[in-house]
Amino acid sequence: MKKMAVIGAGSMAEAFISGVLENGLMERENIWVTNNSNEERLHKLRNRYGVSASYDMCALFDGADIVILAMKPKDAATAIAKIREYLTEQMLVISVLAGVSIKTIEVLAKKPMAIIRSMPNTSAAVGLSATAIAVNERVSDEQMEMAKKLFNTVGLTTIVEEEHLDAVTGLSGSGPAYIYYLIEAMENSAVEIGLNKETAQELIVQTLIGAAEMVRKSIKPPVQLRKDVTSPGGTTEAGIRVLEENGVQQAFIECIKTATAQSKKMGKALSTQLETAEQLL
Repeated sequence: MKKMAVIGAGSMAEAFISGVLENGLMERENIWVTNNSNEERLHKLRNRYGVSASYDMCALFDGADIVILAMKPKDAATAIAKIREYLTEQMLVISVLAGVSIKTIEVLAKKPMAIIRSMPNTSAAVGLSATAIAVNERVSDEQMEMAKKLFNTVGLTTIVEEEHLDAVTGLSGSGPAYIYYLIEAMENSAVEIGLNKETAQELIVQTLIGAAEMVRKSIKPPVQLRKDVTSPGGTTEAGIRVLEENGVQQAFIECIKTATAQSKKMGKALSTQLETAEQLL
């Protein structure tokens, strides 16, 4: 990677900047960032990371081999129209725009481009995102390797067909919120059984970390790990029985299926909106 131009300066853009610098993938002077008009935000990123921040499009794109689209999805048509004259076929475009298809980006760019569409989650901010990426046929092996290195700075990366990105959104894109919801319930229950919130949170967080690590390292499937903890007539069995009686597992299944369906619906609507906006620009 020689130079990275980041279009958009929100939390996901910052996660990539931080990850690239912490892993030594690129010198800070070769990371350039811009946004629509929030100069204060650019000033903060420049001061915090020592990167280059500019509204000069010629300077921003000169020599760039990677362009990251990290603006708000609804602003994609306007933003890409503003930058497309500076895009070249040699650049790799990486999108973190939820719901915006590769085809829509190709339509907005008005030229053949190597494009990678990604679905990271908010855990990228602490370098622990579960990210899925999909690519078009113009992405070279070298560009794919660059992208993997980039995404690995903010967590785990897996490659999927684009048609599966809605399922990824429902599962891991929205996934952190499901876990936070579970933590909320565990915290509330802890208070009701007499533990203070601070002690409870320490125990809950470590329990989740430990359980996740067990799943990651064990050769046993989660169902067997659960059974190993569930002694007949014991406390765990009593607790699990309540979860089963209340249909908690099925509720989680329906939750993820519904989120996936909503991602498909929103993606289609957004792509139509952006392509209509492009015709008016």
